[in-house]
Amino acid sequence: MSSSEKLYELVFPTPSLSDVAGRGPILVHGLEGFSDAGRAVRQVTDHIREHNHSELIAKFNPDELVDYRSRRPAMTYSYDHFVGYDEPQLSLHAITTPEDHTFLLLSGFEPDMKWEAFAAAVTHLSAEFGVKLAIGLGSMPLNVPHTRPIRSSAHSREIELLEGFSTWPGEFKIPGSADALLEVKLAEQGFSTMGFTAHVPHYLSQSEYPAAAIRLVEDVNRISGLDIAVGELETEQRKFDAALQVQVSGNAEIGQMVEGLEKNYDEILSARESQNSLAPAEGPLPTGDELGAELEQFLMQHGDEGIDGDGPFGGTASGN
Repeated sequence: MSSSEKLYELVFPTPSLSDVAGRGPILVHGLEGFSDAGRAVRQVTDHIREHNHSELIAKFNPDELVDYRSRRPAMTYSYDHFVGYDEPQLSLHAITTPEDHTFLLLSGFEPDMKWEAFAAAVTHLSAEFGVKLAIGLGSMPLNVPHTRPIRSSAHSREIELLEGFSTWPGEFKIPGSADALLEVKLAEQGFSTMGFTAHVPHYLSQSEYPAAAIRLVEDVNRISGLDIAVGELETEQRKFDAALQVQVSGNAEIGQMVEGLEKNYDEILSARESQNSLAPAEGPLPTGDELGAELEQFLMQHGDEGIDGDGPFGGTASGN
C-alpha cells in the first residue's frame, strides 16, 4: 500500500459508477476552507448530499491531514463530562440524482498538511473509478455589489472546455488551495480538469450566500449535463435577500458603500465592453494584482478557519 492510499479507507462494496455506454463518472470536488467565501462551496456540497441519493465510497483520515491545534474541533460537554467531539470529515461519495445521473463528490475539510500525498490519493481514486472529468469548486471575495448578477470565472488547461465561460486575463500568483492543486495534479496525470470560482461581494463573505452556491451548481450543470436541482438553494436565497434588504435600507453607510460599488462595477463593465474584452457579458474582472490583494486581505481577516456570522453582514441584523 502506498503512502497516499494510507490516507483513506474504502467502503465495500463500491457501487458501479459507469454509465450505460461504459464511460466513467465526473468528479466534483469542493473543500471547505480558504477558497470558500460566502460558504458557497459548503452549501453546494451539503445541498448535493442532502437532496440526492448519496453513498459513501471513501473516508479520509483526519489524523493524517488536520492540524488540530489550528483547527480545534468542537467538543460536546454534557452536565459533568465530555461526551464526544465533531470529527473533521473529508469523504468521497457516489451521488445519484433523481434523473439517474451518477457522479463522484469529494467534500469536507481542506487538508492542513500532506497536500501532495492527498492529491496523489485523489488521483489514484480517480484512476480506479475511471473519472472522465474533474470539476473543482471555489469562491472568492471581490469588490462587487450584490445588486448585480453574480458572476464566476472558469479555469482549465483545455481551451475547448472554456468556450462560453469567463476567464481571468493575464498571469499572476495568488494564495493556493488544495482544490487548485488537485486541478494541477490531475491534469498532469492526463485527466480532463476544470474549475469554477464564484465572485462573492466582499461584505458578504462571512455569511452563507446562497446566490454564489446557485451559480456554482449552474456552472457544473452547464459543463457536465448533470442537471443538479437548485430549488432549495433558491428558497434560501429569497430569505437571504429579504434579510439583506432590511439591513441595507436601515443603514445609510452600507447603502452608500453598495452604491459606490455599483457605480464602479458599471463603469468598468462599460469600459471593457467598448474594448471587446474577453467576457463583456459576464461583467468586470479584477486585474491579477487586484485579485491577489483582495485574497491576501481575506486571509488576514478570516485566516484559514473559514467564515462565520449570523446576519448577512456576519452579525445579527440590527439596522445600525
